[in-house]
Amino acid sequence: MTTNQNERELTDVEKECWEGFVTGNWTSEIDVREFIQLNYLPYEGDESFLSGPTEKTLRVWKTLEKDYLSVERQKRVYDVDTDTPADVDAFPAGYISEDDDVVVGLQTDVPLKRAMMPNGGWRMVETAIREAGKEPNPDVKKIFTEYRKTHNDAVFDIYTPRIRAARSSHIITGLPDAYGRGRIIGDYRRVALYGVDRLIELKERDKDRYANQPFSEHWARYREEHSEQIKALKKLKSMAARYGFDISRPANTAQEAVQWTYFGYLASVKSQDGAAMSIGRLSGFFDIYFERDFKRGILNEEGAQEIIDALVIKLRIIRFLRTIDYDAIFSGDPYWATWSDGGFGEDGRSLVTKTSFRLLQTLVNLGPAPEPNITLFWSEKLPEGYKRFCARISIETSSVQYEADEQIRCQWGDDAAIACCVSPMQIGKQMQFFGARVNAAKALLYAINGGRDEMSGKQVVKGYEPIKGDGPLDFDEVWEKYEEMLDWVVGTYVEALNIIHYCHDRYAYESMEMALHDSEIIRTMGCGIAGLSIVADSLSAIKYAKVTPVRDETGLIVDYVTEGEFPVYGNDDDAADDIAATIVHTVMSKIKSIPMYRDAIPTQSVLTITSNVVYGKATGSFPSGHRAGTPFAPGANPENGYDTHGMLASMLSVGKLDYNDALDGISLTNTIVPSSLGRNLDEQITNLVGIMDAGFIKKG
Repeated sequence: MTTNQNERELTDVEKECWEGFVTGNWTSEIDVREFIQLNYLPYEGDESFLSGPTEKTLRVWKTLEKDYLSVERQKRVYDVDTDTPADVDAFPAGYISEDDDVVVGLQTDVPLKRAMMPNGGWRMVETAIREAGKEPNPDVKKIFTEYRKTHNDAVFDIYTPRIRAARSSHIITGLPDAYGRGRIIGDYRRVALYGVDRLIELKERDKDRYANQPFSEHWARYREEHSEQIKALKKLKSMAARYGFDISRPANTAQEAVQWTYFGYLASVKSQDGAAMSIGRLSGFFDIYFERDFKRGILNEEGAQEIIDALVIKLRIIRFLRTIDYDAIFSGDPYWATWSDGGFGEDGRSLVTKTSFRLLQTLVNLGPAPEPNITLFWSEKLPEGYKRFCARISIETSSVQYEADEQIRCQWGDDAAIACCVSPMQIGKQMQFFGARVNAAKALLYAINGGRDEMSGKQVVKGYEPIKGDGPLDFDEVWEKYEEMLDWVVGTYVEALNIIHYCHDRYAYESMEMALHDSEIIRTMGCGIAGLSIVADSLSAIKYAKVTPVRDETGLIVDYVTEGEFPVYGNDDDAADDIAATIVHTVMSKIKSIPMYRDAIPTQSVLTITSNVVYGKATGSFPSGHRAGTPFAPGANPENGYDTHGMLASMLSVGKLDYNDALDGISLTNTIVPSSLGRNLDEQITNLVGIMDAGFIKKG
């Protein structure tokens, strides 16, 4: 261990656990990034070193499949605990099988058994329990309906009439007003690097930072939240002790480093049911411990892969108690345990390590799966062996997601990770107030109809004049009315988000996740839009073709007759792509003009990778030809079937959206039949790498 004159005096336990590491400021203050930068070993090779699954891994996975997963597929929900409100230490230790001992820990005491989290709202919990074929405990119901106010209760106490109208008409859908908000990535690595006692010590110090200041709301909230974080850390120690581990100290081996880190994450998913419970950026951190154990002679490659496989098994069986309606919004039962990897450091070194390969290898050893949501920061400069292995795994499993490393790193630094699908943030230094999305496409129809809903005919927004006459629509008139309607829609949306997050902090605060953050953090407000391609194509049709409205007997415009050709978004055509970029910029400009709860920095995503189906069902027909009730294209994708120039052209169109207008992320989902990439696997890998390189070079 090297020394640094600015280091504090280390304890004997820290000296033992950190033996062999290059020290620095990270030993005195929380700085996981510096620890990684000083100690990790970039890997430039290929996948030839990797190991297959051990017999123990296959036995545990087979037990899960036979005794639990197969039953869950038949029943939808394997089981629910109806007696115990969830918390970090609410349940006894649980195991998959007798030989489940590599990385241990379950959300409850039985695999796939779901826990109720009523702090978010009782109605959703009760509905989900009944949909799972069970009855709620009347004593628990009484507590959360008579004695304990929930986040959902508080939100609906404050909601204004216009928010309720927007919510019921589905111009805003999926607001986190009855479930955990998510988009918070605890720095779970801190548990392993420092041990919980050190984290508690520093939180207690920070809590008293403002102890002698005059009373203020910020001062009181700061101290109360730190008290809750300290309580959560103590519960984390208690939970780990039930599994026989003392995590008060730093981890001393690779297995302990992974186990300690997982305990931090497990505590979070035991206590919160956020829409996205991402795990962060772990591979480089773990790799440092693996390399040290290799040098010590206490670990080999088979053992290292077994540890990563065991962790991924645990991540695959995280479950939350949710309703069928919730599942419909998100097209399944996702929780986005996003694990970010790859990319470059600010010093120009690749952050790819051997454990980056081990993570991808789990998709071979265990088979494809949506969780954890493996997200790789791509650059054409990444090591060639890694790029080719990524492409191979993508072709074979369809289980990998890619993000633009340069754009994320330049904006958020080299220790950023993705929350959910495309939302980047600095780990442990930043959190997001997640806020679903506005239906930007439906807002266009409201603008044309003066605030009347095209599906129900109800006057949802008052005080706006509709388009009059039966002649073709005029682009300038439509755009002016669209901007005016967006003022109402965006204003209503942000008002709802401010209310939701005010209430969530009061009644469902994420004390465990926030305990693994710095005491002073950056907060963003994660806004978003749905239906971008439909608005862009419809405005393009109005501008470049002839669009005549079709009215029903009440004068409501319910359809359109479009004559002539018009450019469509997604084919690298500036005429249409510039309209899409203008829409994103316009919405973001309106969001920025509104004050945010806790002075959060407003950001925007172009993301509906699942809720596009629900939005489509609640929305009418468009000048572009999109039919009423049909799904929107996901995220920033071109309209289904409208992109005729191939994957690269669609990537180039999406790349024209200004990232500064969508710092919460831009999603493009592409499907390619592997055979279309080449005649054999080697050729397919080469061509897929080439496509991604080209797309990301052009600001994809």
